[in-house]
Amino acid sequence: MTAAQQPNLAIVAHGEDDVRIEELAEPAPAPDEAVVAVRFGGVCGSDLHYWRHGAAGESILREPMVLGHEVVGEVLHAAADGSGPAAGTRVAVHPATPIDDGSAPFPADSPNLSPAGTYLGSAARMPHTAGAFARRVALPSRMLRALPDGLDLRTAALVEPAAVAWHGVGRAGDVVGRRVLVVGAGPIGALAVAVAVHHGAAEVIATDLHDLPREIAAKVGAARTIDARDEAAIAAVHADVVIESSGTVPGLASAIRGAARGGTVVMLGLQRSGEVPVLASLAITRELTLVGSFRFNDEIDDVIAALVDGSLAVDPVITHVAPVADALEAFATAGDASASSKVLIDLQEAS
Repeated sequence: MTAAQQPNLAIVAHGEDDVRIEELAEPAPAPDEAVVAVRFGGVCGSDLHYWRHGAAGESILREPMVLGHEVVGEVLHAAADGSGPAAGTRVAVHPATPIDDGSAPFPADSPNLSPAGTYLGSAARMPHTAGAFARRVALPSRMLRALPDGLDLRTAALVEPAAVAWHGVGRAGDVVGRRVLVVGAGPIGALAVAVAVHHGAAEVIATDLHDLPREIAAKVGAARTIDARDEAAIAAVHADVVIESSGTVPGLASAIRGAARGGTVVMLGLQRSGEVPVLASLAITRELTLVGSFRFNDEIDDVIAALVDGSLAVDPVITHVAPVADALEAFATAGDASASSKVLIDLQEAS
């Protein structure tokens, strides 16, 4: 069967420990929306949180929601208003919709910080913003980025998380010739290693609790890796730039300890909501610059270009590809940091 003939299966979160594979109605696109046959979807940490806890931070499931925002596929039907790629075009998806509702100011050049903005597969607002873990979805044509020939869809499935890493490394400024420490070598951390190497860092060092993430970090360019429990070794790094990608309290402490005096710590991993302990005294006496990093803007276009010309090495980050029928098992695999990195779901393959 063709992509348009198969049942429109989707991965839908209903609540804590309740994710189901369901058949959806065919998408009914608005004039500025295209219908996309989604091929691969990458399982993100937020997807895992909705599955495990029924919430991702303060975004709590209040109604069933299709998961997924790291997706690539092919345009089945172009937008009726003539905008966006033509039918047959292979595309990646920028899942954000910036919205300025006047509730809080934000920089004009940082639409990722718009307070009312939405993201595919997010329960931050009601009604929830449906994700794209479905065989066929209607998406605004402005979200679609045509993929050049020579970039296969499997690799392109990393475009969205790589853009998150690209934005995070960019928040540190110019890393050319600098020593970079990446704390936490999960999918985003490994991609941050690859981006730092691409950007000309003199040396990139990665930490993680598990062997496999450290091995993947080495494959994408880390000069060396450190067991995250080795505080002395991390403190001895004296990194000019630290990318904290674990999103944990111990990870943030390691990032501050591993930074050189006058260095920069980018908080890329999302910490838990509420108050979080920080080694503030150490950050002050070392005159560290601590900066946040949230999602991305147009970096997705830079990522696509770097993947096409081969200057950004990311393939080792993908460790598993599972058919949609095995989505629940794929989620369990993605949740095991010691056994996997990025897990992709093939929405067009049933079994």
